[in-house]
Amino acid sequence: MRILGIETSCDDTAAAIYDQQQGLIANRLSSQVDIHKPYGGVVPELAARDHLAQVFPLIDQLLNGDENRGAAMDAIAYTAGPGLAGALLVGASVANSLAFAWDIPAMGVHHMEGHLLAPMLEPQPPDFPFVALLVSGGHTMLVDVAAHKQYKIIGQSLDDAAGEAFDKTARLLGLEYPGGPAIAQCALGGDAARFHFSRPMTNRPGLDMSFSGLKTQVLTTAGRQKNLDAQTIADIALAFELAVCETLVIKCSRAVKISGRTRLVVAGGVGANQRLRQSLDAEAQKNQWEVFYPKPELCTDNGAMIAYAGSLRLANIHNDSRHDDSPNDDSVKMRNGAFDVYPRWSLEEIM
Repeated sequence: MRILGIETSCDDTAAAIYDQQQGLIANRLSSQVDIHKPYGGVVPELAARDHLAQVFPLIDQLLNGDENRGAAMDAIAYTAGPGLAGALLVGASVANSLAFAWDIPAMGVHHMEGHLLAPMLEPQPPDFPFVALLVSGGHTMLVDVAAHKQYKIIGQSLDDAAGEAFDKTARLLGLEYPGGPAIAQCALGGDAARFHFSRPMTNRPGLDMSFSGLKTQVLTTAGRQKNLDAQTIADIALAFELAVCETLVIKCSRAVKISGRTRLVVAGGVGANQRLRQSLDAEAQKNQWEVFYPKPELCTDNGAMIAYAGSLRLANIHNDSRHDDSPNDDSVKMRNGAFDVYPRWSLEEIM
């Protein structure tokens, strides 16, 4: 079966086609970076307007491109939450309208579950169970994953997500949005010996995290400099990046040990950070556990992860229907075309 995935949770319009037999067929994305860059962050109203402008041309490219060759879709998966309400409504309304017109199911997918499952699209996917580090602009959490749809949050940021801290710190240093790539690039020229920031909440037990204090340390350090030249900015950027990455590595290593798992999955936009990957690879090799990542283009928001998550949900519904003559709640919702979006939606609430 062939599934169209639509992702409009925040600031990227994305769509993809996944085939349960052939794998990922096509993947397209329209970035809003240039739209939001002047504001140093995402403007929700502008995000929703651009989703509306871009989503239909993007879907048309997918359906009629060389990869798909006009093949019909069997279902549509869309991001139902969490995310920006207006942005989510664009994807949900488009998905359900197309599903009604094509007489196929439409399925709402949890955005973070999509990230969690993104490494399954790689040639060597991880087996269940594993621990997942989901680290993005809106979320930073550690999840114990026993199996598909069996998720338990075992640690999370108590304030800013790591990606949000990158964006805010970049703004403090006069770097461009998005902050993650800007800081990583700037930090390449930094001197690690010049500044040192704390590794928050690593000196106490538990898996929760906090990154807002690092912003304050950056602001205070920058304010004390007589000359905030390019080299000083690079040195501060490196100190910040090291603090975030080392904190995440410490928490991941602790989560693997506490959970008893031997595999770690890392996904979300910050999961593309090369310093974080190198540090986690070294920690995994030292402690004899495995770490899995999606390719960098599948770390940021994308339609491929939504289409894949939708394919698993569709398979589950079909399997359930073979054992029960009465339709379950999911199948009823899929047939009647009703839909909701959930700007706040816990991963543990997935049924």
